[in-house]
Amino acid sequence: MYEMAKILDVLSDGRLPSRDGLESVLALDDGREARRLFSIADDIRKRHVGEGTLFRGIVEFSSFCGNTCRYCGLNRSNKTLKRYRMPKAGILEAVRDICDSGIGTVVLQSGEDDGLDPLWLKEVIESIKSESDIAVTLCVGEKTRDEYRLWREAGADRYLLKIETSDRALYESLHPGMSYDNRLRCLADLKELGYETGSGIIVGLKGQTVSSLAEDILFLAKWALDMIAIGPFIPHGRTGLSGEAAGDALMTLKVIALTRLVTRKPNIPATTALGEACEDLRFEALRCGANVIMQNFTPERYSLLYDIYPKKRKEAVKAL
Repeated sequence: MYEMAKILDVLSDGRLPSRDGLESVLALDDGREARRLFSIADDIRKRHVGEGTLFRGIVEFSSFCGNTCRYCGLNRSNKTLKRYRMPKAGILEAVRDICDSGIGTVVLQSGEDDGLDPLWLKEVIESIKSESDIAVTLCVGEKTRDEYRLWREAGADRYLLKIETSDRALYESLHPGMSYDNRLRCLADLKELGYETGSGIIVGLKGQTVSSLAEDILFLAKWALDMIAIGPFIPHGRTGLSGEAAGDALMTLKVIALTRLVTRKPNIPATTALGEACEDLRFEALRCGANVIMQNFTPERYSLLYDIYPKKRKEAVKAL
């Protein structure tokens, strides 16, 4: 108990603990100590990013993906999924709805679509910027530096590219045919090009350990990110991890709290995955370090098909 109190004091003071210290906090199952951790993280959130909650509007504009990530329902091996690409007009209409709602950021998100025309996306960004002063966040995966530059010059403000796990061996086992080093290259390019850059992890992946989660938190701190997204693993029936257990709710909240304490200033969303867990954890996350709510503005006929993980609230799939 004394040792845990000492570690929490170190975190509260803004000092970076050892990996062993982080592991000790992640392993704690004492309810009183967990509540203290969450309370400290909430205080740090208020001190560094303010009292209020920020809102982001998401538009999931394409469900095509060329990757075979073992945890994601958009993987190209999922032949049962009806794929779509939203037209530019539909995206702009959704963005207008976001603006009308008073939300100041749109997140344009897709699978890692090999058919995405960089010039088309440039035109979408320019059209959004010509109509409003809304901030544009892109989440479209690994691309070339030239493509990132093109979109930045068109007016894109932010880019989210989750690492999912900083454990190289685990990353490569979960991402067949992908390169850990290329993921890092992309993050470096985004920062150098002046994007507000975000990354993040999944909690509860098969093969993940308390030690690797501690390393994830240190990784996120090292990269000095502007946004950090943390959510639980949710098994999907059309993936290689379909039979695995979902990520633990308490562990996910502990990772969010520790990430807030270690990084201090980034925006940390209560992710959509937290809302799709066995219980809606988003409001719990807002009490232990998160400060952003993601609101989906994708038209329903498309959002039902954006099948990263099974939607607990929506089961039927409507035809386009």
